[in-house]
Amino acid sequence: MSTTGSWNTRDVRPPYKPQEVTAKSITFGTPFSAPPKLPIGFNLLDLNNSTNIRAIASADDITKEGFTVSLSTWGDGMLHAAGASWFELSRSYYEYQTGEFSTEDDHPWDKPQMKTSRRINFARPFITPPKVIVFLRQLDMDKKKCYRIRTFVSSIEANGFTIHIDTWADSILYRAVAGWIAYPGDRPYIFSCTANTEEFHTWENPQLLHSKSIGFDGVQFWRTPSVFMAINSLDFERLANLRIKVKAKNVTPTGLTWRMDSWGDSIFRSAGASILAVI
Repeated sequence: MSTTGSWNTRDVRPPYKPQEVTAKSITFGTPFSAPPKLPIGFNLLDLNNSTNIRAIASADDITKEGFTVSLSTWGDGMLHAAGASWFELSRSYYEYQTGEFSTEDDHPWDKPQMKTSRRINFARPFITPPKVIVFLRQLDMDKKKCYRIRTFVSSIEANGFTIHIDTWADSILYRAVAGWIAYPGDRPYIFSCTANTEEFHTWENPQLLHSKSIGFDGVQFWRTPSVFMAINSLDFERLANLRIKVKAKNVTPTGLTWRMDSWGDSIFRSAGASILAVI
């Protein structure tokens, strides 16, 4: 059995009281036999546009019983609110493999690039090419340009895949970290997909609210699954705060409704998210 979790800073403080670090101790519903793997990614961001866009989601001090989830910024960053989703993965589940990639594994933060990629080799090759999802857990972008970032994968093979963290146009991406989860494509009782707001409107016509109901594409869950949903791309105008929340609602054994919303005066051109449903 696998499970997921989520938490955001609004549970312990209001957005109008930004802090550099907000953290909470999380206790697992059932203790593990050994500290689990905990891939983690953003599901909510509210960052002030008067400072560079800087945020980190992390899972620290992991034990068999629980861990500490932290949402933080640094330097001149102003974090009004943030949220994280995680996947609790027993180390005995060998069919799953996880990891992460940082742009700083390729180049220093003060020499930003538009495109960054790296070949990821699996510790244990799969029999056939697996399914892979990716998501963001750290951002560092220049406040003077629009907030554009995308992480995705290509060239998935049984031995590995290529992970990408890119920006475009005039945006300046100093650094980012993307997490990934890979699993056998024929494994029962697991579903994954990506969602993107670009199917609702063009770049020139931003809107704040997005929602879509989806099915699990033939996967037959025998009970309501746990759902992990985390941001994998952003395109926001710099003239207002970066505000986004992604969430899975109305989850049943046959499908769910995903939402990707913004609020206030934010100019939400597009965003994407990775979704993983498991039991």
